[in-house]
Amino acid sequence: MANIKSAKKRIITNAKKAEANKSVKSSVKTAVKKVNAAVEAKDREAAAAALKEATSKIESAASKGVLKKNTASRKVSRLSVSVNKIEA
Repeated sequence: MANIKSAKKRIITNAKKAEANKSVKSSVKTAVKKVNAAVEAKDREAAAAALKEATSKIESAASKGVLKKNTASRKVSRLSVSVNKIEA
């Protein structure tokens, strides 16, 4: 354990931020899983709706700095391609 007051504060602050980031990452993963499940079921409408939600969560995570910009873009792109491959 740190002895310096500022170091103690940083430990607490970092723990709070890590918890918040974990929550955001978890919500992104859940949204991606919903899209993938809809794609597996070949349900175009559900996949499109899930894609919209997932895109929103991914972009939000990128703006908060939890995901890097290119990583977010890549995730959205891959999800979009998978949804667009579903035959109507």
